[in-house]
Amino acid sequence: MTDNELVQQVLAGNENACRFLVVKYQKLVFHIVRRVINQQEELEDLCQDIFMKVFSQLKTYRGNSKLSTWIATISYNTSITCYNRMKRSSVVGREEFDRLPESEHQTGNTGQEVEFSELKSYLLKFIETLPVHYRTVLTLFYLEEFSYREIEEITGMPEGTIKSYLSRARVMMKAKLENMQHHEKARIFEKI
Repeated sequence: MTDNELVQQVLAGNENACRFLVVKYQKLVFHIVRRVINQQEELEDLCQDIFMKVFSQLKTYRGNSKLSTWIATISYNTSITCYNRMKRSSVVGREEFDRLPESEHQTGNTGQEVEFSELKSYLLKFIETLPVHYRTVLTLFYLEEFSYREIEEITGMPEGTIKSYLSRARVMMKAKLENMQHHEKARIFEKI
């Protein structure tokens, strides 16, 4: 079923098409919201609000872009509005993660698997500390695999800004990883 056929089915009141739309795009919406809003209690409510907006505004979808891009735009704009509202009310606070996460008890994993798991956990926590626009652009580009043009359409940011945010975020992540390696080496030498 094409995007336009799905939209027509939803607009015609087909409940199965409505459910299909939610299932098909819930992961996309969740990823975008999760990168902007880092509070679980807000996350679920905001995802529901976004789908309510999608359904109420579906008649305005013209088919000029992919349906996923259109839904991502609504998700992004709604999330940013919520983030700004939370920020104004001083609810949002970001901590810097300067140390490695505690290793979870894992059995049967090789040292390499545990190391990769810790690195992944550390990187995800670090991404959460980035400014909201960096997090969003990283998520759209690397996790959702949108093109620069699609991200530009979703966020309203010029392509140059998107590339700049990605570049800066990579530099920040590289510095954080180097800092992590330095702390790890220091920890090893303390044991000697």
